[in-house]
Amino acid sequence: MTEREAYIILNLIPGIGAARAEALINAFGSASEIFSQSAGKLACVPKIPAALATKIANWRDNIDLTAELDFAERGGVRIITRDDEDYPQNLSEIYDPPLCLYVRGILPKFDLRTVAVVGSRRMTKYGRMMARRLSEDAAYAGWKVVSGLAYGIDAVAHQATLDAGGITVAVLGGGLARIHPQDHIPLARAIIEHGGAVISEYPMDYPVSRQSFPRRNRIVSGLSRAVVVVEADIDSGAMITAGIALEQGRQVFAVPGQADNQQARGCHKLIREGACLVENFGDVIREFEFQPDMKQNESSVLHQQDLFSNLDGDEQKVVEQLRDEAKNFDELVAELEISTGELLGIMMRLEVKMVVKQELGRVYRLL
Repeated sequence: MTEREAYIILNLIPGIGAARAEALINAFGSASEIFSQSAGKLACVPKIPAALATKIANWRDNIDLTAELDFAERGGVRIITRDDEDYPQNLSEIYDPPLCLYVRGILPKFDLRTVAVVGSRRMTKYGRMMARRLSEDAAYAGWKVVSGLAYGIDAVAHQATLDAGGITVAVLGGGLARIHPQDHIPLARAIIEHGGAVISEYPMDYPVSRQSFPRRNRIVSGLSRAVVVVEADIDSGAMITAGIALEQGRQVFAVPGQADNQQARGCHKLIREGACLVENFGDVIREFEFQPDMKQNESSVLHQQDLFSNLDGDEQKVVEQLRDEAKNFDELVAELEISTGELLGIMMRLEVKMVVKQELGRVYRLL
């Protein structure tokens, strides 16, 4: 038995999580060695009750590893274990990291530019607008967006990221063969087709439950550098995600709402307790990014060249107009011969990407 197979089997046995798996591995030296032990020896390990030890020793009685691997392969699903090099580093550092990740699509590099956008299933019109705006701007800035594929804010965040040409990852509360809700199967397919991924820690046919969703939330925040809560009542799943994020050392942001809106109570509570108030995605960026130095030394020039290489054609045209001097908005409209609305969209994207800065009088200059 390989280490990879051992991790998958451990993940298939009910009652084994990261803590118990770690205790077993520490006791016997590796995951594969666990399955060469008797039930008596397994039961001597702290945190392993006798009934669970018997299940582990007799795992073949209830688990068909070959069937699970075949099921995953037929579904185009890749299983990444804690023993694999491409297991996300930031996820391995959280408390209770998943033993396995089932991945459909392309799992991106979860670098510093990864944000979770979460919120209420019963969103308001304002919540929808803010979730869309924040997710679009995150995508324009080159950030990946993580959420849970649920109704409401989650679905808006995924769709807005796709509409902006960005990468988004959906974390499920059940197996990949049981996408929930089923109404979002087309959205899950679009996420995969546009370079993102739909992932789960659960076996292929694992059903969703009241317990699986809170556990899913620790992966949503664990993959991210920041968590943005758009709308949430006091006892909502989004608030659970925010609490887990704080325990994991992630930065939490909250969108303020109307004082009489029940779906804003959670966000206001987070802000009172120290979460960063967020009005636009620039607030998130400013929390993490230093402004580039005004001096055009070698490193800043290289940094600028790297930013400019990721711009589309219209954005490059604006940059060319601003290379020598700052210009106001009306000058740019005249010189580029485009509509005001088109230029507004381009300048918003460039501001989010921290390529240009707007000054008084609608004057723009390169950073």
